[in-house]
Amino acid sequence: MNFIAALTVLLHVGFSGGRVTISLMALELQASAATVGLLASLLSVVPMLFAVRWGRYIDRVGVRRPMYTGAGLLLASLAIAAAVPRLETLFIVSVLAGSGFYLFHIAVHQAAGSMGPVEARARNFSVLALAFSTGGVLGPMIAGFCIDEIGHRYTFIALAGALVALLAIMAVRPVEVPRARSTLKPGEKRRIADLLRDPLLRRVFVMSGMLSMAWDLYTFVMPIYGTRLGLSATTIGLLLGVFGAAVFVVRVLLPLVVHHVDEWKMLLGAMFFTAFVLALIPLVSHPALLIALSFLIGIGLGGAQPMIMALLYNKAPAGRGAEAVGIRTLVLNFSQTAIPLMFGALGAALGMTPVFLTMALAVAAGGWYARRK
Repeated sequence: MNFIAALTVLLHVGFSGGRVTISLMALELQASAATVGLLASLLSVVPMLFAVRWGRYIDRVGVRRPMYTGAGLLLASLAIAAAVPRLETLFIVSVLAGSGFYLFHIAVHQAAGSMGPVEARARNFSVLALAFSTGGVLGPMIAGFCIDEIGHRYTFIALAGALVALLAIMAVRPVEVPRARSTLKPGEKRRIADLLRDPLLRRVFVMSGMLSMAWDLYTFVMPIYGTRLGLSATTIGLLLGVFGAAVFVVRVLLPLVVHHVDEWKMLLGAMFFTAFVLALIPLVSHPALLIALSFLIGIGLGGAQPMIMALLYNKAPAGRGAEAVGIRTLVLNFSQTAIPLMFGALGAALGMTPVFLTMALAVAAGGWYARRK
């Protein structure tokens, strides 16, 4: 599992660093805020449309080929951006980068869910989540430093080095994990409705969607809320940095305690705790208190994702684990596309307090629904 985690760090360094570089290069090329937003949306559009098909494909062929393909697409996107540093090119780059990352993302979660006994899944997903967090921290830092020192074009080349290393390592040591035999009869069609009919799986999807929406809401709305409070850019950056640090801390600790907690109870606790903190945020304006709340919501959301994945694989039918991850990926990408539009409009019309309270009620309602296990 540590080998899979190391590959994931390399992949996420390339993707998270590339995502930052795409946005900053677009701004350098005089792109409007709307254009930058469109570039960010293009990272999620194709995965939203094809995630379930990719999951079924991975269930059928295994993880090795999709991991190669995903890393190759991301490498190609960075190479194109470096070779043709134009605004129009970045639209193609965003589509390729998002497609490659999420294909690898589904495959690597399939690998984590297939390795070892069922009891090891929660720990596997905790280690994998920590790998994503590590790459998510290193990628933007490397990108920012490289942009200042060598410019956007060569930053793409530097980030591509992580993907070249990943592909070279996989060529020397191929990733092989056992595949679960599907319970479907030959010729029987796979339907999303079959998975959604399962009451426990349906609850897991609801919990995953609500927690994902809360995460996206926080990272999107807090800069707007901080600006309206008159906070400096440094303070707003500190709020988001503390949130990221809390996510990292909880994921470092999670593998040590995961065997001593019940996944279901932990997720329900995370949902109600997150709803409570979201409801408190619009009542607070002092920076120190906002920093404390940012850390608390990072703790609540950071530990939830590995538990979601463990439950998803435990409840999914044999041979359909990657398909279930594909459905979850569809939900995540829909959230990343819709949340800025929906809550941005609500905030513009009614202010930030209804935005936070609406999300708090939605998360609490999702927790109440999932509690009826």
